[in-house]
Order: sequence, then structure tokens, then C-alpha cells
Amino acid sequence: MYNKLINKEAKLAVIGLGYVGLPIALEFAKKISVIGFDIKPDRVDMMKNGIDPSRELPSKEFEGCDIKFTADIEDLREASFYIVAVPTPIDDHNLPDMRPVLRASETVGRVMKEGDYVVYESTVYPGATEEDCVPVLERESGLKYIEQFKVGFSPERINPGDKVNTLTSIVKVSSGCDEDSAENIAKVYELVIKAGVHRASSIKVAEASKIIENTQRDINIAFMNELSIIFNRMDINTFEVLEAAGTKWNFLKFFPGLVGGHCIGVDPYYLTHKAKQLGYHAQMINAGRFINDSMGGYVAKQIVKKLVKAGKNIQESKVLIMGITFKEDVSDIRNSKVVDVYRELLSYGVKVDAIDPYADAEEVKEEYQFELTTKAANDYDVIIAAVSHDKYKDLEEEYFKSITSNDALFVDIKGIYRDKIKELNYWSL
Repeated sequence: MYNKLINKEAKLAVIGLGYVGLPIALEFAKKISVIGFDIKPDRVDMMKNGIDPSRELPSKEFEGCDIKFTADIEDLREASFYIVAVPTPIDDHNLPDMRPVLRASETVGRVMKEGDYVVYESTVYPGATEEDCVPVLERESGLKYIEQFKVGFSPERINPGDKVNTLTSIVKVSSGCDEDSAENIAKVYELVIKAGVHRASSIKVAEASKIIENTQRDINIAFMNELSIIFNRMDINTFEVLEAAGTKWNFLKFFPGLVGGHCIGVDPYYLTHKAKQLGYHAQMINAGRFINDSMGGYVAKQIVKKLVKAGKNIQESKVLIMGITFKEDVSDIRNSKVVDVYRELLSYGVKVDAIDPYADAEEVKEEYQFELTTKAANDYDVIIAAVSHDKYKDLEEEYFKSITSNDALFVDIKGIYRDKIKELNYWSL
């Protein structure tokens, strides 16, 4: 398979062209022939014109690429090596929503041929590839797993907004269903991954390695958030404590904050779901998830308490939230926990405006049913610096004073203005 791809006797197809799929497709298209498939024709049209719908990649990344963008499933029949890079979200009950990856499996199963390869990059619980996806491939294709087609798993490690740790500079974990497929898949990825490829011993090991990466980070941030709740009661600034503790060489530098997005705030639920199926209640992971999922409400309640203490009328108070995306310098609003702050404040009757230079207003309205404010007013009782966008970091206190009322509160969730705010009432996690 590897030789066929590099000789352009076979084509590679990427299913799902979002934050993960498009960078992979374009990187491979610099070396081999690629088909980029997405179910949304409007997104496909944008990519045909050299535009990344996610606004992560500049148009120059599309130049000189041997790639065909399509929303037509029939075009996928030309491929022999399929990479599935679709989202794996959770539902309203925090249970894994496997529908996107299973539908992608149905799509691939309908077009694949004997001898083809299918590699999954979507984050799943250990066992999902072979227990959930492979049966779909077999059913739709009529082919037999391992004997007539090969499957592998290579977890995505793309960090949206990160211009340093990029796709090619991060070691890639890969795996296959047997020794031959494992080696072929690793070699294919080595075409584009400059940092090298780690060959996992099995598909399950590769799946597990990905799920614990984000779960580990989630638990560590939860510890920081719990510390911030404790230190708040002691009237100690958590960021100052962490700065002092961080002078020790082996202190892990995590910070409190709102944990959202489509990875850290989601992936641990896949692992706890699988653990529950096996008869084990994951205590530490669930505790971390509870803390992190509660932080938006906690921040809002602290704000309301401070407004009451300052003698403000809650129903007449006005709040500006700066930043609505799930992290800094990206347009991605999926699972943004800033929205929890917004909704909790609304539940108290507070008037809330939200602005963000990166977020798409139509996407926000469709996803969360509220309008972004285009221009800040000048009479806010509270400003919440919710996301540390670069465009916000250079703002001075004078600007914030110009858009606030008397005795206003400045809430600095990420602690980026700790040494800048001297006159406004300051609070951070």
C-alpha cells in the first residue's frame, strides 16, 4: 500500500475536513494524490477556492497540492487508503455520541474495495475501532476484516491555534490490525510527520494513549480549579500561588480556567463510559469532570455575590464578556464553557453582552441562541476577560475604565491582567 501511494498508483482519502482532517489532507497532498471529502458542500466549495472554513490555515497552504475536494461519495471509490477524521462529541447526558464516526464508517464501507486500508483518527474509547466501527465496514462492504481489508488507528494531535506545535512537528502514534498493516500505516504517516511516528503495539493501545492524554490534562486543571475555590475563600490569588510554587523544577505548570472545547472537555467521558461498561466507576476522572463542568456556574455566582456586596441592583447590572470561543486565538466555539457563565448570569436577571473578534456571530446564534455584540457599550458594571486572545492582551486599564460604570468589577479568568488592573475592583480564579 505504501509503495502504491508514493508512486501515485493509489489515492488517499480523508473523510471529514475540519480542524483535524483538512491539515492532514493538505499535508499528504504535497506528497501523494489525495481526495478530501466532507458532507457539507458549502465547506467543500470554500476549500476548492483555497479557503479554510475553520480559519486556521492560510490560502498558501492549498498551493501545489494534489487534492480533489468533494462532497460526492462516488469520488471516494478512487481511493484505497481512507483516513476518518470526524468529530466524536458527547450528547446532552455526557455520553459518547458515536454517530458521526459510525456514519463515516458506513460511507467508507460502501465504496471500499478488497485490499483497502481504513485508519481512524477520531478520538474514541479503547476498543471502539474494532468493536464498533469494523462491523459497520464489514456490513457495508461485504468484505472480511484483516483478510480482505486492513484497519488502523492513529490519534489526532492537532492543537487549534498553536503555530509552534503543528501537525508535522508532533510525534504521531500509529497502529494497525496486524504486523503488515501497522508498518504500512506508520510508513504512510512518516511521509508527512517530520517528528517521527511511534508504532503502538495494538489499535487498543493507540486508542487508550489518546484518551488519557486529554484525561490527564483535565484532571490536573480540575485540581487547579479546586485550589482556586479554596484560595478564593482565603483571599489568596491562585496565580500568585502557582507562580511561587512553579519555581520548583518538578512542579507541574497547570492553571485554573474554563475547560471546554471538543477534546479535554469531552474525551474523559468516553473513558468513563467504557469503564462503566466494564463494571468500574472512575472516581478521580468523574470528580475532575464535575469540578471543571461546574466552573462556569461558579464564576457567575461569584460575580453575582460581589455585585450584591457592592450594593448593585442585580436586575439592572450590566456585564460584558470578552471572548466566547473555547480557547484563545481560534474561531472554534464548540463546547465553550464561557457560555455557561453567560447563561448563569442571565438566570439571575443580569444583562449580558458578549464580544469576540474571532467567533462567527451566525455560528454563535445557531449553536447557543444568542447574539454577539458588535460594539461594547460604556456603562458595564462588570467586565469578564474570559478568553486570553492576543488582541486583548495589550489593552490598558484606561480602556476598561472608559466602558465601565463607577465601582466596576474586573473579572480576569485567565489571570492575564494581574499586574495591570490597579483601580477597578479585580478578581480572578
